[in-house]
Amino acid sequence: MPPPDSQRQHDPGGRSEDTDVRPMTGTRPAWWSAAAVALGAGLLAVACSSGSTPASGTSPSGTPSASASATPTATTLVCQDAANLRTSLHNLTHSSVSKGDVTQLKSNLAQVRTDLTTLITDAKGQWQAQTSALKAALDKLQTAISDLSSSPSASNVAGVVAALGGVATSGGSLLTTVSTRCPSASPS
Repeated sequence: MPPPDSQRQHDPGGRSEDTDVRPMTGTRPAWWSAAAVALGAGLLAVACSSGSTPASGTSPSGTPSASASATPTATTLVCQDAANLRTSLHNLTHSSVSKGDVTQLKSNLAQVRTDLTTLITDAKGQWQAQTSALKAALDKLQTAISDLSSSPSASNVAGVVAALGGVATSGGSLLTTVSTRCPSASPS
């Protein structure tokens, strides 16, 4: 217990006494955005790598599901493509964002594009709305990375962080949709 004549430095309401604390402006939104992207990607990885489906390609009602019509090899290939995309999305959305990290961001972005193109090809037109949304998010991210590369500033870092959030969201939507066909696909 503190002595009776001491001043309390902090109260439960979050206010500080006798301290000169100024709110951080400019850096907090970028930090929160990066944390939100990391948390969202982590939750996405957990959600997409767990789950189960009925055995032998049947739905709970006993009728063949849509994935049963695809050949096992094609399904396996699409599921591996989804796992590869999940891994590359994770690497991209967990990249550091600063002027010095532009090369790694570009490399991770290129890998996501490659993995997305492979998935689109092997899925033969399935999930077009989700793949188009991810492509658009990747285009926005590429623009934001170019802006950061040519003019490093706090606002351009925030632009990259926001674009990464868009990629995480649209990538998560695609992987959630794909998980109905490949619920146990996981990065190797």
